[in-house]
Amino acid sequence: MRQIAASVLVAASLGGCTQDPGFAGAAGVREATAAEVGACRYVSDIRMKPGVYGALADQGVKYARNTIMADAGEGGANTVVFDPVSPGSTVYELHAVAYRC
Repeated sequence: MRQIAASVLVAASLGGCTQDPGFAGAAGVREATAAEVGACRYVSDIRMKPGVYGALADQGVKYARNTIMADAGEGGANTVVFDPVSPGSTVYELHAVAYRC
C-alpha cells in the first residue's frame, strides 16, 4: 500500500512540473457524442492503453483520455468521440474517433 501511495505522490508532483497533456488536458478539444458529429469531418482513430490498473485505474484512464484528446488536437481535430465504457468495468484500451467540426 505504501508503494501505491508513493506512486500517486510522484505522479501528482510530476503533473505540477510538466506540461504533459496527460496531466494537463488538451485546450481546444472537446468531447462529444456520436450524434453530435454528423456534420463534422473525420480526422483519425486513436487508441491508447491506460498505463496503470488496479488501485490507480481511474488515474490511468483519465491520463489516457487526456493524451488522446491532445493527440487529436495535434492532428487537426477539435472534437473527440470516445467509445462507451460500461460503468464499473475494467478499461484495457480506450478508442476514440477525432473530428474537425
